[in-house]
Amino acid sequence: MSEPNTVDETRPDNEDTGFIDPVSMEEDPAELFAGDTGTLDAEVRRVLVRLLQRRFLSADKYPAQWRTLLENQQLIESRLHDLFVRLVVDHDRGIAYKQQVRSAELDVPILLRDDPYNRAETLVLVHLRTVFQQERVAGEVSARVDIEELEQTVLTYFDPDDTNLARGQQEIRSAVTRLAKEGLMEEETAGRYRITPLVEVVMSTEKLSELSRWLRERTDGPDHGTAAEVAP
Repeated sequence: MSEPNTVDETRPDNEDTGFIDPVSMEEDPAELFAGDTGTLDAEVRRVLVRLLQRRFLSADKYPAQWRTLLENQQLIESRLHDLFVRLVVDHDRGIAYKQQVRSAELDVPILLRDDPYNRAETLVLVHLRTVFQQERVAGEVSARVDIEELEQTVLTYFDPDDTNLARGQQEIRSAVTRLAKEGLMEEETAGRYRITPLVEVVMSTEKLSELSRWLRERTDGPDHGTAAEVAP
């Protein structure tokens, strides 16, 4: 009489069935979340997201992410290029930032918006860029401004017939808030800001000269107090 069919309990189940047991997400180091099909390491992904979220990445402020960027620059560039976005790494200034690719020959969907600076923001930016350039010429490593000094200077470009000083000050404060959010200036102590190297990227020397000359002409003209909008 033959023995009934039995399963060899010494063999693993998957060897008997021909199937491989599924590996849980926690045990798979390549999968960061359920259904993850990405191929970048977690730290590289974080740098990529920061570049997309913020105006720039600073080597001084985020040294670990800066190292990750340099070690994986070609890979990160490739991912940004898939979105028609260019990566610029400025080693001299220690900053990295993105630029929207634009082409007359290719239909490029625009991912990054160009929100122009308004009057107050443009005037504050001109002052920041001027101070930054003066300090660099003087051999200083960094440049700083006080909010009171900044307000007094920028207000001189406003309409002298406008007696609403509080409104002008509020415009300037709002401008400072935006420029600080974009990383062009950082508040070190209450009312005192350090001007970041990004200000040179946003406003070139040529653009600064053009705007400064334009402001002088407007100051002497009938439309004193208005300033051109500048795309960041």
